[in-house]
Amino acid sequence: MRPHPVIFYRAAAPLAPLAPPAPAPHAPRSRKSFTRRRGDTSQQIRFGVQLFFAAIAIWVGVQFVMWVRYFESGGVTMRVDRPDGVEAWLPIASLMNLKVLILTRTVPELHAAGMFMLIAFLAISFFFRKAFCSWICPVGTISEWLWQTGQSIFKRTLRVPRWLDMPLRGLKYILLALFLYVVVVMPVPEIRAFLGGSYGLVADVKMLNFFRLMGQGTAIVLVVLAGLSLVVKNTWCRYLCPYGALMGLVALVSPTRIVRNADACIDCAKCAKACPAGLSVDILASVRSAECTACMSCVAVCPAVGALDLKAGLRRRIVLPPWALAAAIAVVFLGIVGFARAAGYWHTSLPDSLYFDLVPRASEFAHPR
Repeated sequence: MRPHPVIFYRAAAPLAPLAPPAPAPHAPRSRKSFTRRRGDTSQQIRFGVQLFFAAIAIWVGVQFVMWVRYFESGGVTMRVDRPDGVEAWLPIASLMNLKVLILTRTVPELHAAGMFMLIAFLAISFFFRKAFCSWICPVGTISEWLWQTGQSIFKRTLRVPRWLDMPLRGLKYILLALFLYVVVVMPVPEIRAFLGGSYGLVADVKMLNFFRLMGQGTAIVLVVLAGLSLVVKNTWCRYLCPYGALMGLVALVSPTRIVRNADACIDCAKCAKACPAGLSVDILASVRSAECTACMSCVAVCPAVGALDLKAGLRRRIVLPPWALAAAIAVVFLGIVGFARAAGYWHTSLPDSLYFDLVPRASEFAHPR
């Protein structure tokens, strides 16, 4: 037998451990090139407009207090004319008079100034969104200054979670619906009787007494609202103001909107962080929400030219710079008020003898049932 050949096997070299794959170099994040916006003056212009209307409100308030004191003192103090602008604080009476105007096509003789200011504010809301709230309204101005003060103190403001924020926003629409129901169901003769009665004639005085003679409960509510406004942006305006709710509904059909150009937008989200209403401006093509007040805070912080603008027109092609918006608001407001004055509709003319009788007893008159 042939011997089997001896086969020698070379021992294989031990396998080297597998080295981890070299990390692939990170691809640089693509960033859009953009031209930086400079010199935005929207908030300075809006602040100036706010101061202007706040000064008017203070002047009207001081003059009205002096007018009331004259009749409360029996004519001892200095005599001043009644400032008809105080009727801007009587929104329900203004709504009633607006209904009378629409149905009878005659201008009411009592508290017509308030009605014309309401028409002006509605017109501003239609043409320029809810700009009344952020450019004109003294309560809106105070609310804004409160949260800005709180932000400077606490370095932040609280963001109400969406599940709670949305239902709370509905409160102002519920209040508006209640007020509109009262006005809609009241016939014109009853409106005239109400506004011409003792309560209606001194409704402005009763409004003043609400603050001059406020009870403990009212004071606590106001303090709580002020405290909340320090940490939550525009607490009153956002959740409870029925007047702002009305302006917002009108603004839904406004031809003016904040428009975002996605091609120019660099997705920094600064606009959404700056929006006092908490709107997601950074992901919208245009802002249609009834909460938008055309404050232009989002435009002011946008770093990219052409990414965010306030635009007007049916196709939103007209860019509205802040100075043009301020001028347009002034033209609409002063134009309607000037018309009412020139046409002789502005002033409510009543004899002093009637005021000497009613003003000192204003607190005695209860709301008619």
